Amino acid sequence: MEIIVKDTVDEASAIVAEILIRQVEEKPDSALGLPTGATPLGVYARLIEDFRNGRGCYNRAHAFNLDEYLGISGSDTASYAFYMRENLFRHIDFMQRSIHIPDGSAADASAEATRYETQIAARGGIDLMFLGLGRNAHIGFNEPGSPHDTRTRRVALSASTMEANARYFEPGSRQPTHAITMGIGTILESRSIVVLATGIEKASAVAVSLAGPIADAVPGSALARHARTTIVLDRDAAHELDRILALEIDA
Repeated sequence: MEIIVKDTVDEASAIVAEILIRQVEEKPDSALGLPTGATPLGVYARLIEDFRNGRGCYNRAHAFNLDEYLGISGSDTASYAFYMRENLFRHIDFMQRSIHIPDGSAADASAEATRYETQIAARGGIDLMFLGLGRNAHIGFNEPGSPHDTRTRRVALSASTMEANARYFEPGSRQPTHAITMGIGTILESRSIVVLATGIEKASAVAVSLAGPIADAVPGSALARHARTTIVLDRDAAHELDRILALEIDA
């Protein structure tokens, strides 16, 4: 595992964007696993800027979203399908047929999860998985307690995750309580993984994921099972990890 700490969010986002661009430069038909939320926005903005400046080509690449809310359609402004269109896909040259997102409006969530897992397998798995890290150390929507061998499936969202995501829903609107997510086992089969965590609110999750024991109670700790994982942090997110590592050195 490689850990990179930069002083600012912008610098950390630039590192991750560069990793993604180099991936498609080296393998134009790469399968990319992509996240949503606030953390990736700086990365996506940089990818768009670089594309407009002539760097980065995605017309042979495939995109696989990590997750999608259940109970809403891809046209809903709160859906992750909408998020990805607005924040990345409509600004660069991904082919529509190469964009893969679970169908949150599917009547049978288990069947949809199986279909999505089959799509990933048909592409030969994920070449580069880009992850964020939740405040409770979730990856994708794999909440604490998720076994590390899980596949794409329907999951219930924790209260802390729903609280963190409530800002993305209009006041008075119904916030989904479930989602379809790639499982940790699916994620760990990726050929390489890059994780971005920024902000002081992620410091505890970073520390317990990277410096604690590997356990189902800490989804992020599963990353230690993968040989080609790069963790990119800003100084705030690395705060508690720096303290723990300093204590270990002093001991």
